[in-house]
Amino acid sequence: MPAYRFEALDVDGKARTGVLDADNAKAARSQLRARTWVPLAVEPVAAAANDAGAPGLLSRRVFSSTGLTVWTRQVAGLVSAGLPLERALTLLAEEAEVPRQRELLTHLRSEVNAGSPFGRALATAPRDFDDIYRAVVSAGEQSGALGAVLERLADDLEQRQALKAKLIGAMLYPAIVSVIALLVVVVLLTYVVPQIAGVFVDGKRALPALTSMMLAVSAFVRQWGWAVAVVLAVAVVAWIVARRSPPFRERSDAQLLRLPLFGRLARGYNAARFGGTLALLAASGVPIIKALQAAAETLSNRAMRADALDALAQVREGAPLASALAAKKRFPGLLAMFARLGEQTGQLPAMLARASSQLNAEVQRRSLALATILEPLLVVAMGGVVLVIMLSVMLPLMQLTSWVR
Repeated sequence: MPAYRFEALDVDGKARTGVLDADNAKAARSQLRARTWVPLAVEPVAAAANDAGAPGLLSRRVFSSTGLTVWTRQVAGLVSAGLPLERALTLLAEEAEVPRQRELLTHLRSEVNAGSPFGRALATAPRDFDDIYRAVVSAGEQSGALGAVLERLADDLEQRQALKAKLIGAMLYPAIVSVIALLVVVVLLTYVVPQIAGVFVDGKRALPALTSMMLAVSAFVRQWGWAVAVVLAVAVVAWIVARRSPPFRERSDAQLLRLPLFGRLARGYNAARFGGTLALLAASGVPIIKALQAAAETLSNRAMRADALDALAQVREGAPLASALAAKKRFPGLLAMFARLGEQTGQLPAMLARASSQLNAEVQRRSLALATILEPLLVVAMGGVVLVIMLSVMLPLMQLTSWVR
């Protein structure tokens, strides 16, 4: 039975909104009138759900990353407990506190009631449920183990969020220190240095070389700082626009992988995500060709994505997965090694999951080590810059003291 979102006025003149099931819009209005409410607007929830999933500048996801993980685990728990999918969606829709989530879940329930597979129903909200999510759910439906597959999917979502959170946390402190250091230096150069050292400019004696240099830098920043800021902003915009071109983005991503520290982090992060997604899809019963295609789309690094698609072409022609991955040097050798073990033992999903777990641990270790090194270096660098600026201010004062003596 389709679901309809309504707006109505009750007998006291208060506005009422909600969702109800009805055969058509006319029947929905009749239900509202039976409650002695005056219907103002009645529209299918399906349209609202599709609008929420449609791409656009003003569209946004209904579920956050954490919310999607929690919801997936809730559905998995209810389905594993023997509850029909339609009943599980009904309960979750009733418990949803956010109206947009309630509308989306009500729409999914109506699609399932109409006979659509769960995976096809999820396709009506592509912004919340991506291709990989839908592929795993469809495989779970076909295998008859939807609850177990959803549990595995929720675990995978949690692992991805944990890795991303640790990477962001490791880089957050150095980024904050860098921004604060830049602001402090700009304030010192544009206000403190001119105010203090400028007192000695009119004197007959020559200023120290460090002070003269810092005054010149200060004058440049005050006079041309805006131009430098504009040039940097234009460069950033040009870089963003240029990266919309697939060839340029692939070349720039390939250069990123060659960086000494950040390149290894990027390679490990993408390989861990690729291996984890491939393991999840393969374990859920998705054919290896389709699983490789979906896993390749999860790679944010376009150079590694191109390598993954090349490996897909080799596997389609009959090559073993391990050999295809080993031929691509951008992927860590650990992934190809575990893939070979999985093919030899017949436990490819388990071996890929183990490789992804080890790569995740390695990325976390390297990111924490990098953050541990960057933190004291940034503090020392900031202290050194401030020391130089303060010396440029203090040296004229010290000369003045010697002149007075």
